[in-house]
Amino acid sequence: MSLIVQKFGGTSVGTVQRIDAVAEKVARFRDQGHDVVVVVSAMSGETNRLIALAKEIQEQPTPRELDVLISTGEQVTIALLCMALHKRGYAAKSYTGSQVRILTDDAFTKARIREIDDQRIRHDLAQGRIVVVAGFQGIDENGNITTLGRGGSDTTGVALAAALKADECQIYTDVDGVYTTDPRVVDTARRLDKVTFEEMLEMASLGSKVLQIRSVEFAGKYNVPLRVLHSFQEGPGTLITLEDNSTMENPAISGIAFNRDEAKLTVVGIPDTPGVAYQILGPIGDANVEVDVIVQNVGQDNTTDLTFTVHRNDLSKAEAILRETAAKLGAREVKTDAKICKVSLVGVGMRSHAGIASQMFKALADVSINIQMITTSEIKISVVIDEKYMELAVRALHSAFQLDRPSTP
Repeated sequence: MSLIVQKFGGTSVGTVQRIDAVAEKVARFRDQGHDVVVVVSAMSGETNRLIALAKEIQEQPTPRELDVLISTGEQVTIALLCMALHKRGYAAKSYTGSQVRILTDDAFTKARIREIDDQRIRHDLAQGRIVVVAGFQGIDENGNITTLGRGGSDTTGVALAAALKADECQIYTDVDGVYTTDPRVVDTARRLDKVTFEEMLEMASLGSKVLQIRSVEFAGKYNVPLRVLHSFQEGPGTLITLEDNSTMENPAISGIAFNRDEAKLTVVGIPDTPGVAYQILGPIGDANVEVDVIVQNVGQDNTTDLTFTVHRNDLSKAEAILRETAAKLGAREVKTDAKICKVSLVGVGMRSHAGIASQMFKALADVSINIQMITTSEIKISVVIDEKYMELAVRALHSAFQLDRPSTP
């Protein structure tokens, strides 16, 4: 008998009929002899509805009270799912985050988990019960209800799987696994049987929306095997796990990620003196603006140019700061571009395959796409290009690296 933690998102429990369907799925695993812990989100749209109510009362809701409010969404779904299981003759028990005692820090609306008391859950499992836990929430050391922020239910599922030493954490969503790239962009995109934590982290950070990066980080840290599955279709999904020797022999590239939400800023003609990069980027960081790709070029006239990218929503804030800094430094010009995107190749096989970058650049050159910036890591190569060429670039790279072909064992 194995222990499985299953997480179902808001779409999966969006109606009473869908909650009944989830109960059927959970019951099948119980019938196979598995111990099952289920983590559920609020019904689709419910959290947004509650936030909207709060903002009708208070434009900037008090964070503590907002957490009290929005945590109620999951309380509805845990109770309804237990009722659906009881109707089918299964012993099931629901828990809020505070009842389990998922202890967090006190950062309301974006709390982080510190520890989990698993005694009650283990007792119920030993009694043959299915345990249903509210995702997205916990309690701080002063007894205040907290919520975990974006992707919080995924994080709850993975954290419970780690605490319980579960054999697998299954994340049920509206896709049937992790694909080589977005099937809406490339119709020959292929579902991957397995990816590593490292690859999934890169894909999540680069714009893949299948899993939240925080839950993947948690799973990698505690070595919790993750499986992404479709809520309403049967299939093996995609297993996310540690790298092994067989993975190293697979093709160099596992997938292509892309992100449209990028903007580029360039400051031209800065005096080339020690510490100038800090003088430019320090105030940007102090304003809580996250910088992504950075390129610096030193000219022959004792000046330097610095180009960097930020999230498009932060462009106006970053530009205002940069213009002020540029004026103080005596720079010649500040330029911005909000019509760029980032396209990335990801794969642990890059470690043992040479020539990936040159193959990437050739594929883009063959379709006349100009590269504006390049950044690399051990298992990733990213390029910044004109946004209007994004889909063309993804299709060209998907074809050049033959990602539509199944990998050989």
